Amino acid sequence: MDKTFDPKSIEARWCAIWEQNGWYTPETVAAVRGADRSQMPPYCIAIPPPNVTGTLHMGHAFQHAVMDALTRYHRMRGYDTLWLPGTDHAGIATQMVVERQLAAQGIKRIDLGREKFLEKVWEWKEYSGSTITNQMRRMGNSVDWTRERFTMDEGLSRAVTEEFVRLYEEGLVYRGKRLVNWDPVLLTAISDLEVESKEESGKLWHLRYPLTDGSGHLVVATTRPETMLGDTAVAVHPKDERYRHLIGKTVTLPLCDRPIPVIGDDYVDREFGTGVVKITPAHDFNDYAVASRHQLPLINVFTPTAHINDEAPPAYRGLDRFDARKRIVEDLGKLGLVEKVQDHKLMVPRGDRTGVVIEPYLTDQWFVNMKGLAERALAAVRDGRMRFVPENWVNTYRQWLDNIQDWCISRNLWWGHRIPAWYDDAGKVYVGRSEAEVREKHALGTDLALRQDEDTFDTWFSSALWPFSTLGWPEPSEDLKRWYPTNVLVTGFDIIFFWVARMAMMGLHFMGEVPFREVYITGLVRDAEGNKMSKSKGNILDPLDLVDGIGLEDLVAKRTTGLMQPQMAARIEQATRRQFPNGIEPVGVDALRFTFLALASTGRDIRFDAARAAGYRNFCNKIWNAARFVLMNTEGQDCGLDAALPCEPSAADRWIVSRLQKVAAEAAEHFKTYRFDLLAQTLYQFVWNEFCDWYLELSKPALQHGSAAAQRGTRRTLVRVLEATLRLLHPLMPFITEEIWQRVAPLAGTAGPSIMLQPYPQPESDRIDEAAEADIDWLKRFILGVRQIRGEMDIAPGRTLPLLLQNAGAQDRERLARLGPSIEFLARVETPRVLADGEAAPQSASALLGAMTLLVPMAGLIDKDAELARLAKQIAKLEADLAKTETRIANPNFGKAPEHVQQQARDLATKQQQDLAALRAQRARIESL
Repeated sequence: MDKTFDPKSIEARWCAIWEQNGWYTPETVAAVRGADRSQMPPYCIAIPPPNVTGTLHMGHAFQHAVMDALTRYHRMRGYDTLWLPGTDHAGIATQMVVERQLAAQGIKRIDLGREKFLEKVWEWKEYSGSTITNQMRRMGNSVDWTRERFTMDEGLSRAVTEEFVRLYEEGLVYRGKRLVNWDPVLLTAISDLEVESKEESGKLWHLRYPLTDGSGHLVVATTRPETMLGDTAVAVHPKDERYRHLIGKTVTLPLCDRPIPVIGDDYVDREFGTGVVKITPAHDFNDYAVASRHQLPLINVFTPTAHINDEAPPAYRGLDRFDARKRIVEDLGKLGLVEKVQDHKLMVPRGDRTGVVIEPYLTDQWFVNMKGLAERALAAVRDGRMRFVPENWVNTYRQWLDNIQDWCISRNLWWGHRIPAWYDDAGKVYVGRSEAEVREKHALGTDLALRQDEDTFDTWFSSALWPFSTLGWPEPSEDLKRWYPTNVLVTGFDIIFFWVARMAMMGLHFMGEVPFREVYITGLVRDAEGNKMSKSKGNILDPLDLVDGIGLEDLVAKRTTGLMQPQMAARIEQATRRQFPNGIEPVGVDALRFTFLALASTGRDIRFDAARAAGYRNFCNKIWNAARFVLMNTEGQDCGLDAALPCEPSAADRWIVSRLQKVAAEAAEHFKTYRFDLLAQTLYQFVWNEFCDWYLELSKPALQHGSAAAQRGTRRTLVRVLEATLRLLHPLMPFITEEIWQRVAPLAGTAGPSIMLQPYPQPESDRIDEAAEADIDWLKRFILGVRQIRGEMDIAPGRTLPLLLQNAGAQDRERLARLGPSIEFLARVETPRVLADGEAAPQSASALLGAMTLLVPMAGLIDKDAELARLAKQIAKLEADLAKTETRIANPNFGKAPEHVQQQARDLATKQQQDLAALRAQRARIESL
C-alpha cells in the first residue's frame, strides 16, 4: 500500500469498476452470488429526483449519503436491493432558467414559439441532467443506472396521461373558473406552497363609499385600493349595531359609478379598521368565499401581467397595478373620498421563485378533488401502513391533509406534460390519451377541428407517481410486482405536502397500497453558524469543492460571479476570505459522506463545518495507516488459515473480537432506527480508540515475542477483525474500504470480487468474551494510570519507569501475572513489584486503580526545584493571558461584537482557567514530594 491515503487516485477507478461490472444492478448481484432472487427479500429506495436546473447541492449530497448507506447495507445483508435514480423536469424552475439564458441574448420565449423554445429546454436538460448524474457517480452513489428515469421520458409521460384520464373518468378531475395564486412574471398559477408570505410595511387607506340614496357614506379600510375597481359589494358584520340597518342598501362604487350592495357576513371583523370591508371576489380568496355565499358577480380587472384590463374605467386601463394604485388614490383624494391613510404592517404574498407579489386571479384551470384521496392517505398513517421517522413529522402531514383544498394541477407553461384535453370551436372539452382516442371515443370523425389544451401539468402531478411510474406503471411490470411498495423515502420536511402526501394519495388510489413503508425526514444542511445556505448570503458550499478542494481565489470567484450588487459581492468576498483564508483542502468522498452521516441526528438541521470534514479526513488516514500496519505484519506470514495448526489468541485478541460482536449489533440497531449519527459515532470509537489506539498496540508484544501459536493467533485476529471492520464501514465509506479490503480479504480467507457483495457483519453471541473485556478494561486503566503520572510529572514518554503496586488484590495479582508483558511494553515500565503488607512506600507519584495504588518513585526521575521553576513560568504566563482575556470580555464595547466572537472569547477564558487550575494542581503535587 502507498504510504499515504490519496482518495482521488482510488475514487474514479472504483466508480468505474463497480458500474462496469453491474454491481449496482440487482440481477447482476444475485448472479454473482449465485442466489435465487425469489428467495431474497426486496428492498427498494426511489431517489427524490433532483431538478434539472443546475447541479447537486449539499442537501442532495447529504440525503444521497443516507440513501447509499441504506442501499449498500441492505445489499450486503442479502436483500434484492434497488436504488432507483432519476431526475425531475421541474416545470417552472427549468423554464425560468432557460428564459433567463435567452433573455441574456435578447431573445424572448414568445419570439421563438413553443416548438423552438422546447428544443432549447431539452438542450438544457441534456446538459444539466448529465452534470447531475456525473456528480452522483463521483460521490459513489450505487444507484442502478440501467433503470434511470426522467419525469418526461416516454414511459413516465404515458403514466401521467393515464393518471389524468383515469381521474377525469372517475369524476375526480374537473375544469373550472377558480381563484388561483397567479405569478404575473411567470404567467402561471402556482400552489399555496410556492407562495412565501412575509410581513412588510405598507399603508391602510380609509376610503369613503357614498350611499346611493345620498344619506351618507361608508368608510372601508383597504391595503389594496387598486382592486376596488373590481368590487361587487361592501360587507359588514350582521350583528354590528353601527351598520346593520344599512344591509340591503347600496353604495356607489367610486370612480366606476356603479351601485354595489351592502351585505351582512360573519367573515367581517368588527374590530379591524372601520368594520366595513370591500368585497373583491376576483382578487381575494376570502372575498371569493363571501361572494359564493351571496351569489355576487366576479369581476376580474387585471390582465395576466397584472395590468388593469378593459373591465375598468378607461382612465386606468393598461396601467401596472402599482401605478394604478397611485392614480386611484390621487383621484379619490381629489373627490374628497380619502378619509385618512395609516402606516400598516401586512403579510405580503410573493412567489418563491420570482419574488414578485402574487395576485389572486380568476382563471380557468384544472383541479383534482382531494377530499377522498386525503382521507385514505390519513388512514394509512393511522393504521401504521406508513410510518414517519422522526414520528413528530406525522403532525405536519396530518395538518395539511386535514385542511386540504382541491389541487390546481394546471400550469400556464410550455415546459412540462401537456394536458391531454382537446376543445372544439364551441368550447366543449374532450379528455383522452390521444387525439385519435378522443375522436374514436366520441365518434367525432376527422372533419371537426380540435385544439389541444395549451397548459401543462404541475410538476408535482407527475412526481406524485414516482414510486410506481418509475417501476413501469401503468403496465404490470416485473419490477412493479417486485419492488412496490418501496421500503423508505428519504426526503426533507419542506416537501411533506408537496410530494410525500401526494405520493401517498396517488399510490393508494392507483396501486391500492402506500408507496413506501417508512418516511425518513432529514433536516436542512445549514452553514456552521446555523444560517440557511444561499447564494445571496455567500455561504453555499459545493460538495465537490470539499471532495477535491478549491483555492481561495477560485472560491471567491465562484461565490461572487453573477451577483448584481457590488456591495453584496464585496461582503461575500470578505466573509469567504475570513472563513477560508487558505481555500478548502480536499477531504475526499469518504470523509464527506462520513461527516454527513455523523451529523444526521434525527429531526435536526445539520450545521455543516468544513473543519469537521477535515477531521474525518484524518479518520480516513487513521484507517489507512492501521491497514498498513496490519499488512506489514501479516502479508507473507501465517495468518491462521490452516485449521490444523495451533492458534493461541491472547486476551487482547479475544477482547477485540468480543467488542466487534457488540459493535456489529449496535450497527444493526442504528441502521434499523435511522440513527446514522450514533452509527458513525459507534464505528468511529471502535476503529479509532479500540482497534487502532489499543488493539494494534496490544498486538505488538505477541507479534514480537510470542510463540508461533500466539503469533499465528494474533495475525489471524488482526486480518479478520480489520476485514470485518471494513465491511462494517463500507456503507458509509465505500472507497477506502474497497481499496483496503482487496488487500486484506485474501489474508482473512475471504473470497469475492468486491466488498459490496460481501455479507454485512452479524453479531455472534458465542464470540462475546466478557472475561477478556474485563481483563483489557483493567489493563487499559492500569496503563492510563501510568500515563497520567508521566503527564503530571512531565516525564518523557520513552523513559522506562520503576513501578510499585500497593494494596494489590488477588485478582490484580493474577491479571498482573498474565498481562505483565503487555503492561511493561505499553506503559514503558520495569517489571512491577507488589509491596508487601505494611511495607513503606518511597516518595512517589501515584494513581488509583480500584483499591490498588500505582506508585512511581520519584527519586532520580525529576529535579524538583527545576520542575517547580518551570511550572512557575508557565503559571505566570497563563495568569497574564487570562487577565487580558477577562479584561477584553469586561469591556462595555465588547458587547457590540458579533455573538460568535463573544462566544470564542468566553470559551478561551474557560480553557485558560482550566489549564491554570491543572498547572497549579501539578505544582502542589510536586511540592508535596
